[in-house]
Amino acid sequence: MKQLLQNLANGQTQIIDAPSPVISPGTLLITTTTTLISAGTERMLLEFGDANLLGKAQQQPEKVKLVLEKMKTDGILTTIDAVRSKLNQPIPLGYSNVGIVENISDEVDVFKPGDRVVSNGRHADVVRVPKNLCAKIPDNVSDEKAAFTIVSSISLQGIRLAKPTLGETFVVIGVGLLGLITVQLLKAQGIKVLAIDIDENKLMLAKNFGAEIFNSNEDTDTVAAGMAFSKGVGVDGVIITASTKSNIPIANAAQMSRKRGRIILVGVTGLNINRADFYEKELTLQVSCSYGPGRYDPDYEENGIDYPIGFVRWTEQRNFEAVLEMMSNGSLEIDELISHRYNFENASTAYDTLKNDRNTLGILLLYNENNQSRYKNNKKLSFNKPLDSTRPVISFIGAGNYASRILIPSFKSAGAQLQTIVTSGGINSVFHGEKFGFREASTEVNQIFDNEITNTVVIATRHDTHALFVNKALSAGKNVFVEKPLAISFEELETIKSTYDKISQKNTLPRLMVGYNRRFSPIIKKTKELLESTSAPKSFIMTMNAGFIPSDHWVQDHKKGGGRIIGEACHYIDLMKYLANSEIIYSIARKMGDNGNKEITEDKAVITLGFKDGSFGSINYFANGHKSFPKERIEIFTSGKILQIDNFRTLRGFGWNNFKNYKLIRQDKGQVACPDAFIKSIINGDNCPLNIEDIFEVANVTIEVARQLNSQ
Repeated sequence: MKQLLQNLANGQTQIIDAPSPVISPGTLLITTTTTLISAGTERMLLEFGDANLLGKAQQQPEKVKLVLEKMKTDGILTTIDAVRSKLNQPIPLGYSNVGIVENISDEVDVFKPGDRVVSNGRHADVVRVPKNLCAKIPDNVSDEKAAFTIVSSISLQGIRLAKPTLGETFVVIGVGLLGLITVQLLKAQGIKVLAIDIDENKLMLAKNFGAEIFNSNEDTDTVAAGMAFSKGVGVDGVIITASTKSNIPIANAAQMSRKRGRIILVGVTGLNINRADFYEKELTLQVSCSYGPGRYDPDYEENGIDYPIGFVRWTEQRNFEAVLEMMSNGSLEIDELISHRYNFENASTAYDTLKNDRNTLGILLLYNENNQSRYKNNKKLSFNKPLDSTRPVISFIGAGNYASRILIPSFKSAGAQLQTIVTSGGINSVFHGEKFGFREASTEVNQIFDNEITNTVVIATRHDTHALFVNKALSAGKNVFVEKPLAISFEELETIKSTYDKISQKNTLPRLMVGYNRRFSPIIKKTKELLESTSAPKSFIMTMNAGFIPSDHWVQDHKKGGGRIIGEACHYIDLMKYLANSEIIYSIARKMGDNGNKEITEDKAVITLGFKDGSFGSINYFANGHKSFPKERIEIFTSGKILQIDNFRTLRGFGWNNFKNYKLIRQDKGQVACPDAFIKSIINGDNCPLNIEDIFEVANVTIEVARQLNSQ
């Protein structure tokens, strides 16, 4: 398949040829015929990409604050690396897609192959879209018209929030694409509409759609025009569809509104408001969220759980359907909104038009009809240096942020030969595959286990897939490096143990390694060296200022992520065991809050571990702290001495002979040294850096701790 991407670092757009995505639960595979470029959203992305670092910072001051806070805790160099990595990640463009359903998952029953549908899919000739973000297209609505459905739903949702009634007066500020659609939808409901803009051509289109018009670029009073339009009483509602940094649209909207008028922000504008304007009239200001109820709700969008129509009449999907019905019956005219058409292969020219011509409205991308060439699950990449089968040949499953920023470059620098990179969507496999020198990109995971070229598999996927892939890789006789956790349930852990026991009967036993990188940090190595000078029991206080993650995030979902204790606190359970160098004999866990609060999650908890040698410690895993405090702090007390670690950058000693402090230039959590140790063990024929008994013990204790917390 081919997909359009933008590089945020320099603003460049490019079409990448990649393996086609594979079907996943609750989704449809769609062969694209037409997509619409969003003049507002995508122009904003282009302008952000074109800006230098200072310009980017000025456009997103809230992100600058986060960067400064990260610098204080993690250091300047680590923060710079993270920012550069984020900007160099390509982002897919587009969200208005029309095509033919090629395939559906078992959970989809409303659609079938061959259906013509609209979705919020990207600019790509093949898209995979959740079922609740698709709608069937009526036979009398063309693909070109249907491509405007998603954008029209944004306008419709703004109108639904405004709740206009027959005969009311409304003002639409900004009659670009969204504004012109908003004008039509309001007129269809019997609303008197005044369209305000500075572009005379767009105003004339608004007039053709039945609106009265006013050019605010002329030397006249915009507020007076609104008052005159409403016969002096003030307008009932204002919908702002403009895109500007100015506060003038909000100010004008407030001043021309009647008492208790409604102002809905659909576009992007300055929000410094005059309290007096809103206070005296008791005005309502509401920001509209995209296509409607369900937007950004993982249960609705990803898990396919619909809202009952009796309680939520208009969801995203039902808004799509309503727009398509209006197109079908002629209430919504689209032809005059199409300003340009380009073949998908000429998308760069289309974006040049978008950047340079402010008069553009609807720019359509048209796709060729060759379906078969789109659906390929494997792609050979440009790196083709011969492989040495006697050395580690690595294939990756997953190329998310951590894998692409840390794991892949770490394995590459350790001397691994990179063979195949697999992702379910295809794009990341090609982008990172070419960047790091893989030989093949794929969306077909089983080929890794089946081929004889790969002798080592790295698993960096969502947590609920780890055990499955570990079992498959071990059964295929391949070494395994799995990014934590090893498993998210006792049942999964038992299957891995069973698989490992079976293959242990063979002469050559593959290595199983979990990415517990912190024990490989230079700070921890020094700590371990100091602790080895005493045999006395130790007490540990390990605090992880984990930061807030919403309760509906997949990591918090016990079926998908296992929860944050299994997904992240396992690092500290492993680290404490490593430093204590003793068997864990008990674990006690307590979370904050009570079971009656549904928002309570396990990510605010204290875990106490006891060891056979008399050592014990507490892990304070807190998601309710502040970013300015160190994310990770460790204190160790033993035989009249103390060690203190902050953020894996500094180690301070109290009471130690000839040791006071140890400081690194940049934060080092052992994320590079961990894969390096694993690769060297394969090359040198050594044992795995992590003892298999320790791996299973830590996994078992972690799952038990999570069980205790979930039962409270």
